[in-house]
Amino acid sequence: MTSVSVAVTTLPHAEGLDLPAYATEHAAGMDLCAAITMPIVLSPGQRRLIPTGLSIALPQGYEAQVRPRSGLALKHGVTVLNTPGTIDADYRGEVQVILANLGTEAFTVTRGMRIAQMVVAAYVAIEWDKTDALPETARGAGGFGSTGLHQ
Repeated sequence: MTSVSVAVTTLPHAEGLDLPAYATEHAAGMDLCAAITMPIVLSPGQRRLIPTGLSIALPQGYEAQVRPRSGLALKHGVTVLNTPGTIDADYRGEVQVILANLGTEAFTVTRGMRIAQMVVAAYVAIEWDKTDALPETARGAGGFGSTGLHQ
């Protein structure tokens, strides 16, 4: 496995919080923590922008994707809106997470809570090749359930 060096700045409100880290040896995502000073209560149906206290400088050709944590989604109905959220290589602002409570009970976000995960991935830039017709495939234009629910 190759690694990529990513510059990170910790903002004052993240003082004392750990940098994102991989929880297991083969994990693809690193947990992002809430860098808040007071608990934030998310009522059912509510969404809030939660700061992480981190700013990053990804190398050109990479993006960071912010994704929900499966345990929060299953146990509490809390997820990340705009998922996966993309952090571009030229963005230098604070990484923040749009948390939404889709559950039936209020959910409290506390300082240092692992609220989302971040996956850094390489991407390929494309150039459009405008054409009058696309190559044919067996699937064609079928989408939105066209392959059915069962084999």
